[in-house]
Amino acid sequence: MKNLFTNLFYDAPVAWGLYFQDSATPQMEGLIELHDNVMYYLVLILFAVGWVLFSILWNFVGAYMSHKYLNHGTLIELIWTVTPAIILILIAFPSFKLLYLMDEVNDPSMTIVSEGHQWYWSYQYPDFLNSDGESIEFDSYIVPDSDLEEGTLRLLEVDNRVLVPINTHIRVGITAADVIHSWACPSLGIKADAYPGRLNQISLFITREGVFYGQCSEICGILHSSMPIVVEAKNIGGFVQWLYNN
Repeated sequence: MKNLFTNLFYDAPVAWGLYFQDSATPQMEGLIELHDNVMYYLVLILFAVGWVLFSILWNFVGAYMSHKYLNHGTLIELIWTVTPAIILILIAFPSFKLLYLMDEVNDPSMTIVSEGHQWYWSYQYPDFLNSDGESIEFDSYIVPDSDLEEGTLRLLEVDNRVLVPINTHIRVGITAADVIHSWACPSLGIKADAYPGRLNQISLFITREGVFYGQCSEICGILHSSMPIVVEAKNIGGFVQWLYNN
């Protein structure tokens, strides 16, 4: 959803937000579409069950007897058995399809490795070398309140953002150095656990420029809330310029 007044995207939490952040990847668009489809069935179920409860209260409260075929019988039991099964099938097939599509990592153009620590993230770009002939890597710490600039987000801004190009297939490897962390960014539709000694991977394809905010989503210790994630997506020219400066 685009804000018509400020012409901005909602890529960070907003006060009293009741819906998803704006999507920036195909997988997030798929998740939002699946959510809306499931909500359609849930609303139908809500009204159907509500009507049944109202009908029971209206017809049978205070009644000493009712017709034996009015609320018992083969047909009605067949209906309330088969109908939920059909609804579950209609929900299951789209969700399984999206799950397997999100799990695929096909022919990535670049790789980023993210490692969780107590309590910060480390990033490495193994495909690109700096002037010393070593892969580009850096640590990303939360910006304390005393150093926040005007307009930046408290508890969400970091000193070193993850810079990525748009319209590029990116493989992100996620691991941890100490305890279990979780690399999550709502606008990108990503939430992957980071385990010590294990390398999980996710696929990332960002379709527009922007700054996307996330946080560790696994309770990893006393400063769990102090290791945010900031992904900044730029065009190819801006990304190449950033590589040149590093």
